[in-house]
Amino acid sequence: MNPVIYCISGLGADEKIFRNLQLGRYELKHIPWLRPHKKEKIDEYAGRMASAIRHDSPVLIGVSFGGMISIEIARQIPLKKLIIISSIKSTHELPQWMRVAGSLYLDKLMPIRPYKFTEKIGNDRLGVSTEEERDLVKGYREKTDPVYLEWAVHQVLNWKNNWQPESIIHIHGDKDKIFPLRNLRVQHIIRGGTHLMLYNRAEEISKLILQELGK
Repeated sequence: MNPVIYCISGLGADEKIFRNLQLGRYELKHIPWLRPHKKEKIDEYAGRMASAIRHDSPVLIGVSFGGMISIEIARQIPLKKLIIISSIKSTHELPQWMRVAGSLYLDKLMPIRPYKFTEKIGNDRLGVSTEEERDLVKGYREKTDPVYLEWAVHQVLNWKNNWQPESIIHIHGDKDKIFPLRNLRVQHIIRGGTHLMLYNRAEEISKLILQELGK
């Protein structure tokens, strides 16, 4: 039986974001996003996500918002190793404009939904560079549940956390426009890596993951 790595994708994304990873004998198990309950707190939501984990002390990979949820899961169950990619570890790593937006509850005044005229800006911030990537991101926008989206954006902007597990490994791109590297302290930097680097720089990231799992 192959060893299992659990994975949580970014906000609104699914298992396709992991499909270019090459992790040899490891089997990837994607934990799908759940529809949030009314007024559900992030720790409560993370507890429901954690119920999909069927192994003791697993390896967990979280991408972007999935990395934040993974840290909340690590508060509740022991992990052998937590690897976050294109994500943040604490409130202090959140870009200042996001902290301000959260403190002013701007997401509640102007709910964030995917609009056609914002696609180009959004694609640039994500680091979309090919037609395949445009189609991938467009598909995510079209199928994302607006209830989940508004809840998730509010959680990102208002995340209050200064804790992280000892087992955490942070992989980040120096061209990430969502969570700029200058705000972060990470173990591995992907030169030229954008917020979408798990998809388009998967070979390099795969080697780093295997390297960390071999320690």
